[in-house]
Amino acid sequence: MNVNPLISHPCAVCCMPTTLWCSRCQNSWYCSPDHMQNDWPRHKLECIPCTTQQQMQYNIISTPTPSQQSLVTVSALYFHPEEERSRVISVQCRPQGTVSQGICPTPMVQNYFAECSPHTIILTQGLNGEALRFPLHIWYCPLSLQRGAPTNRAVQRITSGAAAKPWCGPVVVLKFNGSRRQGYADAGSNDLPALSAYFLAYK
Repeated sequence: MNVNPLISHPCAVCCMPTTLWCSRCQNSWYCSPDHMQNDWPRHKLECIPCTTQQQMQYNIISTPTPSQQSLVTVSALYFHPEEERSRVISVQCRPQGTVSQGICPTPMVQNYFAECSPHTIILTQGLNGEALRFPLHIWYCPLSLQRGAPTNRAVQRITSGAAAKPWCGPVVVLKFNGSRRQGYADAGSNDLPALSAYFLAYK
């Protein structure tokens, strides 16, 4: 019996060991179909189909078709005005155009903003002005900011109450999957220091 050896390479998105790869070129490795989908805008530029002789029949993830329009779910940080701490939520994102166009999907966050349509800020710098490898996409309510209420207690907590001006209203923060901002990765507690620096500097 001919047994194929286990091949393990790091996922192109998260670096976790994996035995799955792109079925088109078989040169890029992914731990899940979601990571393949998220990385496709970048990978398509280098994805060259392999010959029939090179193709193997196990552990292949199919390259997404251009017409594939399934929703993408990512983790985001939610700062509720009346809660003491931010929490991680799941946000669905609707793809825009085709995968091959590399257009960032639209997060469906309107439910967190009852008073108005949210506005956005893209945070590209973290502590001490250092460039963020994964920029942060901040969604907020401009009416709450203009009115100055309600003060966001979760934001107040991460700034230890030292901000020159309090942040008001709800905040949802997503994380881009790279500097080209063509998709999202999971946001989490490791993004709080950069957000704290931003809210401290807000005037």
